[in-house]
Amino acid sequence: MACPYFMPVEKLENGTWPHAARLPLGCGWSGQCTAPGHQGETPSQEQLQEFCNLGYAEACGRLPKDREWDSIRFGAKNVRGDGSTGRIQVRYVCERDHRPAGHGTLEFDATEKIWNVRHPDDRLQRMAECFVLSYVEKRKRQNATPAVAS
Repeated sequence: MACPYFMPVEKLENGTWPHAARLPLGCGWSGQCTAPGHQGETPSQEQLQEFCNLGYAEACGRLPKDREWDSIRFGAKNVRGDGSTGRIQVRYVCERDHRPAGHGTLEFDATEKIWNVRHPDDRLQRMAECFVLSYVEKRKRQNATPAVAS
């Protein structure tokens, strides 16, 4: 779950998360805040780790009281189209007060490197792009690792 006001820009290679691969966007990201009155501000390293990359940032001073979402979750799966490389279906769920407040499906064509189905909210779309990048890298690592006989 990432903060819905977080606009990720680049991977955060020096984060201190114990399990960075389990983060909502697949790894830690640096970026900017898009909350009203704070657009373009760069959160500190601590804020990135405590709030932006995790969502439910109630203690963040930038988080508006009136908001549609508290966090956004992502999931993905490959959808084989023509039997070669496939499309990646990205499902998202927006949450408010730990309950669903919106959901949908986006689609990325891994062959053409284009989004067939995009989200109209630039923040959510950018988070989906970051999530897919992490997802694809993770799949490549898994496929490159030789199978161990049991």
